[in-house]
This record gives sequence, C-alpha cells and structure tokens, in this order.
Amino acid sequence: MRIDTPVQKLKGVGPKVSEQLAVRGIFTIADLLRFYPSGYDYFEDPASIAESAVGAPCTLCLTIVGSGTTFRRGARSISHFEASDGTGKVRLTYFNMPYLRQTLQPGASFIFRGMLRQTGNGNKYMDQPWFMDKSGYSRVRGTLQPRYPLVRGVGPARMRGFLANALEAAAGMRDILPAEQREKYGLIGKYEALSLIHFPTDRESLLNARRRLIFDEFFAFIIGIRRQKNEDGERINRHPMKTDGTWCQRLLKSLPFELTDEQAGAWEEIKSDLSGKTLMNRLLQGDVGSGKTILAFLALILCAENGRQGALMAPTEVLARQHMEGLTAYLKESGLALKPVLLTGAVKGRARKEALSRIADGTADIVIGTHALFQEAVDYHCLGLVVTDEQHRFGVRQRTGLIDKGEDVPVLVMSATPIPRTLAIILYGELQVSSLRKLPPGRMPIKSLALHESQRGRAYRFILSEIKKGRQCYVICPAVEEGEGQEMENVAEYSAKLRAVLPDTIRIDSLTGRMKPDEKTAVMDAFASGSTDILVSTTVIEVGINVPNATVILVENAERFGLSQLHQLRGRVGRGKEQSFCIFLYTGKEKPDRLEILEQNTNGFDIAEKDLKARGPGDLFGVRQSGLPQFGLADLYEDSDLLRQASECSDRMLREDPDFSCPEERRVDYSTI
Repeated sequence: MRIDTPVQKLKGVGPKVSEQLAVRGIFTIADLLRFYPSGYDYFEDPASIAESAVGAPCTLCLTIVGSGTTFRRGARSISHFEASDGTGKVRLTYFNMPYLRQTLQPGASFIFRGMLRQTGNGNKYMDQPWFMDKSGYSRVRGTLQPRYPLVRGVGPARMRGFLANALEAAAGMRDILPAEQREKYGLIGKYEALSLIHFPTDRESLLNARRRLIFDEFFAFIIGIRRQKNEDGERINRHPMKTDGTWCQRLLKSLPFELTDEQAGAWEEIKSDLSGKTLMNRLLQGDVGSGKTILAFLALILCAENGRQGALMAPTEVLARQHMEGLTAYLKESGLALKPVLLTGAVKGRARKEALSRIADGTADIVIGTHALFQEAVDYHCLGLVVTDEQHRFGVRQRTGLIDKGEDVPVLVMSATPIPRTLAIILYGELQVSSLRKLPPGRMPIKSLALHESQRGRAYRFILSEIKKGRQCYVICPAVEEGEGQEMENVAEYSAKLRAVLPDTIRIDSLTGRMKPDEKTAVMDAFASGSTDILVSTTVIEVGINVPNATVILVENAERFGLSQLHQLRGRVGRGKEQSFCIFLYTGKEKPDRLEILEQNTNGFDIAEKDLKARGPGDLFGVRQSGLPQFGLADLYEDSDLLRQASECSDRMLREDPDFSCPEERRVDYSTI
C-alpha cells in the first residue's frame, strides 16, 4: 500500500473516524505516520517514599490508610487520602473528584505517579497523582508509552492500533537519502525511524528516530527553498510606490514618541524596497516590545497613499483586533481619514457582508485580520502590500494564499523570534533582514527569577503584593487539562487550586486555545479591562497580547518549554511604565541552564545566540517550542547542528542532480519566506 493512500483505507478507520482525523490534518497514511507523539511516559519500577526525591516526579506503591475526607470550599470539593508504604506517609489530594472515595478505600493498594512535594513542617504530599492497579502497571512497567495530541473519538490505545496498521502498510517504503549520506551523517533508515518514534524500544532508539526525522524535515524544507529560489530569481517591482507623500509624516508627528535610530533605519529600508526596482521581500525581526508594529502601520499607510490596499495578517483574532484598535487610535490622533476594516472568523452576518463589500470596491484601504483574509470569498480591489505578523505562525499555503489575491505584491514579514544571522542565511538565502535590537525609551527590562517549585508559596505572596498595588498577573501552564501530561501543571486543575489557596477576593479566570473565539475574546477583554486579577493560560497568550497593567508572569514547569518560547512568554509583561517581573518555576533537583540564561539576559538576540551555542537536543520528553517554519519535531535553535548538516546535504544533492525532489519537499514561494 502506498503511503499517499487515504487513511480511511486502513483497518478500523471508518468515515466518522476519518473525519475526526482530518480535523488534525490527517488525510493519508503519510500524514498519520507524521502525527508524532507530544511526549512519552516512562513507567519505571516503583520506589519507596524514603528514597524518592522531593520536587521530582516519582512512582510509589502505596496502601490507603484510613478513610478519606472530602470537604467543600465554595463550589469546589477537595478530597484528602493518607497513604503509606512502610517507609513513610504521603497525603494524596484530589480536586472536584469526591467519587474517588469509592475506589481509594482503606487497605487498597495502587501504583501512584506524580510530583512528590513537602510542606514546611516536613509532611509529604502529592496533588492529583495518576494511579493504576498493580496488575495493570506490571504490563507497562519498563516501557516508553507515547502520548498523542487529543483526537476526538480516538483514544490512546486506538491511535496506537491505527499507527501499527499504518507502519505495516508502509513497509518497503523508499528511503529518499542514499545509504552513503545516511552513513555520513549517522542516520538510521526512514522506515526504522518512523517505527521507533511511535514504538520506541528504549530512550536511545527514540533519540535516533528523532534525529533522522528532524534531519528529514530540515532537508525537505531547504530543498524546497533552494529549488524555488533558483526557479524564480529576482522579481521585478511593477508598481513602485512614491515615498514623498505627507501621510506618514503626519502620523510620525502625531506620535507621543520618536522613532529610535533602529526604527528610523528600518523604515528607510522599507521605503527603499517599496519604491525600488525589485519586489520587496523583507523580514523585520525585533525583540518583544521593540516597536515593529508602528513600522508595519507606516508601510500600510504609505501603500494607501499610493492608491493601493494593504493587508496585515495576524495569527489570532485577539491580536488582529488589537492591531485594528491600535491603528484606529493612531489615525484619529494624526487626523488621517483612512478607512481600515477588520476581517476575522468572528466577524459574521451583516458586518461580514459589509466588510467584504468594502474590500472589493476599494473603500477599505487597509485590511486587518486573520487567515480569513485569504478565503475564497474575499476579493481585493487592488492589493498592493502584505504584512504578516509573527510569520512563523502561518503555514506557507496561508501566506501565499493571501499574496495570490494580488499581482506582484511586496511582502513584509515580522517576527519577534530573533534569528542569528548564520541561521538566517541557511534558511533565507538573500532575504533582506531589518533588525530592532533595542527597546524603545521608557521600557524597563523585565526582572526574571527562576525558583524551585517548592518555593511556589513565595511566588504567590509576591503576586498578591502586586495585585494589591492594582496590577495583574499571568500564570502559564503547559497543559490544558488532566491527562495530557501526568507530571505537568494544567490549566483546568491549576485554576481550581489557585481558587482554593488564594483569598476569595482575587478574581481568577482561565484561557486555552480550545475555547471558542467568542469565549477567548471575552476572557481577554475582561483581563485587558482589569476585571480579572490572574489569568491562568496555556501558551495561547504567547503572541502579541498587550496588557500594560500586567506586571507579573509565572511560568509553571518552565523546564518543559524551549528557551525561545520562554523569552516570548516573558514578553507578555513589561509593556507599561511599571517594573515587571517573570518567575520561572521548575521541578527536579537542578536549575536548568536555560533558566540561568534567562535570569541573566533580556535581549532576545543574545539569547538566540547562546541557544545556538548550546546545540543540545532539547528536552527529549518535554514540550517542544515552536520553530519558525511549522515543523513536526524540528526546532531551529535546539537542533541547529542538524539544520546545518541538512543544508550541506541538500546543497550537495542539488549539485549532483538539479532536478532532485522528494515526496515531503515543501514547494514554497521563496518571496514569502
């Protein structure tokens, strides 16, 4: 069976299941094989309480001692159980699960897995530990079990069955890399790598599988870039813009601040591109809060003054709406009578029909939105500029889908993830890059502190002191709900725990990417207006959220995030005049090196360089940070050694065979990178 065969041809995958898989982008056997685990659980031999380290994940064989107790605090229930193994006692706490008293009865023994913690007086406890009976645990002991992103209607066991069938169907697949290239770079075969990423025999086999698959992702991406660039060559700017108008000057004079030297230099580069002979293809990269957005607004206004439409595409509705509000305020202050329009998935009915009409007839000279901007129903009167914010959040098809709405459209892409120049050359070749390395005047560097999770109480006390001053706080958890990572904090339970330990006067709300757009907007509006004191969230707030009154961000399980992503999260605070703070809570005995780097550095470019020098494989069993292109496993920074090798290999293969192609090659429009 070919790997491009529809997934519905696999045993057990009927029409309903195939629809659920399609929601996750799984249409073929190849797609299913690339649906990689989000992490792994290692089922080690149980240890005794006495020999288990506090502040670290552990597995204990415990017997329930006495009857459990359940009490209510407001609308919440809290259940406590005492358990022992003869070497010590542990208190087990569960939130909103009173029914466990039917199972965790006196004398019953189970295997419990979770984080072992200790109170100030030495009593040990575990919050919400996962548990299994002894016979069930014996069947998985000593194995690595993959955890997959949730697919509605498809449980973990069923997903593993589908993958086993997919691997059987893919047996005999061709390996794109010749044997001599695999040997040169120390890579295992492709089929073996796919088998071991889903069903690893041990940690070493998993590491080898990841290495090969990461290499392939980089290899296919770079092959696509090199070939497309060679085919396209330089693109002529058929609609050069005049830059001697007055609109941008009026906006600049109305601003309550002056552009920094770096901003002014980048603006001159952008104007030169828009008025030059070659079609603009510029990356504007700058640290969080460095002032990229005002340059994007200036470019859009210049485009409008030249009689063409400019479009700004943001990755989330919240960020798109925030850009719309910011631009509208600037236009009002400067007295410019432009007519921007907002188009997102949340704009419906009569408002959507009116927005589409204004875009089509040219009444709207600036269009701001999300992926809705390139849907088939959207017709532009005269699209003359495309700006993509946080460009790595969009796939190639999404970016080209918008650019294809016009003819010979110049492109400005913005990213708050700084790329070291050596990395940019590998990825982008001759792409022009403008960099903003300094914060605007008046912005204070964020003070960062890494604490062991046993010092969580200290962090809470500091948060309360800031709230008493009228400030607000973010709390970031790596998981959404129970079951996505037994040893990670999740938003659902964490919100309940905060309400249980903090005063009732503290207003707490939660936010995840799974919420409906209207729900997310309502939660963020409440936080932005000051109606919420603490927002517990996943990394959905990582991009572009701007609440100047938020002065503290607390990141739980910080060791689970990549260095670049932690820096991005830190950038959610420090956006006002008050001093802001970032607290990283970590588990385990030793403070991770990446947290030391963040404590000592606030400049994203410095952090990116230090990250590259480390060249580590990353947290093998942790949450992956996002790369710039949307890879399944690869990380541009932590896997930079493989990136360089893949670049070297792709160049060699194309020299030997200029027509070389591969099934996974990403055929990209080089002008949009």
